[in-house]
Amino acid sequence: MIENNKRQTGFQYEKAAGAYLQAKGYTILQYNYTCPAGEIDIIAKDESCLVFVEVKYRRRESSGQGAEAVDVRKQQKLSKCALFYMTENRLPETDCRFDVVEIQGKDIVVYEDAFSYWGN
Repeated sequence: MIENNKRQTGFQYEKAAGAYLQAKGYTILQYNYTCPAGEIDIIAKDESCLVFVEVKYRRRESSGQGAEAVDVRKQQKLSKCALFYMTENRLPETDCRFDVVEIQGKDIVVYEDAFSYWGN
């Protein structure tokens, strides 16, 4: 029951992040892409750039910044998922980046190009 509530809450904030990104000019391609390597919250286009988005929600500041939760291990996992997506959709030469959307209370911050992954 608790896990289901967490998923519902997460999806609610992913939708809010998606609406915010759309207002900034992004085109949402997919929510909750899953593959053997894991999950990507939102896949979008920003002009000609493919954007893989991780959404982090924090109810209070005392919980820390959401973007801080996207550590190196999470970055590697997201990068592997992005490679799955690009391979699956035959997009090997497409420009892409990783954004993090942090939602804290009612405030939304987008960290564009939050990290790069070069196979290290």
